[in-house]
Amino acid sequence: MDFAFTREEESFRQEVRDWIKQEVPARWYEMDAWLWQETEESWAITREFQHKLAKRGWLAPAYPVEYGGSNMNAIKRLILSEELTYNFAPTGIETEILVNWMGQGIMHFGNEKQKKEFGPKIARGEIVLCAGYSEPNVGSDLASLQTSAEEKGDEYIINGQKIWCSYAHHADYCWLAARTDKQAPKHLGISLFIVDMKTPGITVRPLINITGCHSFNEVYFDDVHVPKDCLVGVKNQGWYQLAVALDFERSNVQSAADARRILDYLLKYVKKTRRNGVLLSKDPVISNELASLAIELEVSQMMCYRIAWMHSRGLHPSYESSMGMLFTSATLRRISDLGVRLLGPYGLLDKQSKWAMYNGMMMRACLCTLSIGLGGGTNEIQRNIIAMRGLGLPRK
Repeated sequence: MDFAFTREEESFRQEVRDWIKQEVPARWYEMDAWLWQETEESWAITREFQHKLAKRGWLAPAYPVEYGGSNMNAIKRLILSEELTYNFAPTGIETEILVNWMGQGIMHFGNEKQKKEFGPKIARGEIVLCAGYSEPNVGSDLASLQTSAEEKGDEYIINGQKIWCSYAHHADYCWLAARTDKQAPKHLGISLFIVDMKTPGITVRPLINITGCHSFNEVYFDDVHVPKDCLVGVKNQGWYQLAVALDFERSNVQSAADARRILDYLLKYVKKTRRNGVLLSKDPVISNELASLAIELEVSQMMCYRIAWMHSRGLHPSYESSMGMLFTSATLRRISDLGVRLLGPYGLLDKQSKWAMYNGMMMRACLCTLSIGLGGGTNEIQRNIIAMRGLGLPRK
């Protein structure tokens, strides 16, 4: 089996690298706004960079040309994602959520009007969507959601509460899952909507995350009237549509590049840092830990490549996405944990301290990765998906 990229693909990789060096502002690297480290300044830089990506045709390259994309093949999209992630370009997690998750949901299940309206706007970086999935009393059992959308005449009336809505305070629309049939079995009475966040009755309240930043929100819907054409796909078939959209979320093929970036920092650190007069790289315990993580990272990368390959063949990764998400999230947590331990007391310092190393990245990476393995479905859910869809094991 040949794992090498073609000459054209390697040329494209270099083109992306050169472009990133030219277009990412120096201020971004000073901030090192990793994962959910959102501030007003980092948000502004991210949005500006998304517009640059859009002009290049790289913000939503998978979309068909008629809906604003460039119809880029799956392997080039993989390369683009890897380079943007590894070189820490300010694409933002919001880009992944918007373009590769909800946008792909619209491409698959939206009607022609919705595709033509939202596809080009997403591809040009003109709008932001937030996800209205989780609820305070639902947890991982998403099918038990209680937010309702009652059909009356030519509209739906929405009532309920959503939580952990990333970037809802910036969002123009909400990709909302709501119950449209309270009498049906819980998986069969859910529908998806695209709701304008300026609609009367919507209230957004901030939730401060573990790093002290505002990226998550609670969103309340109180008698929110929306037109019937906000419905995406088929009424009461939202669970199936939602599950496919979640597979797109779990397919983040760039995740291994994220972990590799941190591991490469650690490799440079142990090669130049001495403890008790001996280079850390000469410590057999540390060397073994780093070697084990490097092996895990290779496995993780192969999982990401498998998902990209499946997309290139027109296949839909399902349990394969769960495998990649489960394995890579665990690897990323272990790498972050090792980074904090290797740096010792310095690894606990945030970027505000003059003694912080790597701009406080290790400490913040360790905090941010605590929630990886929860968002998009807990690790337990991913194992169930792998067991049932991948191994054919019974539900009970």
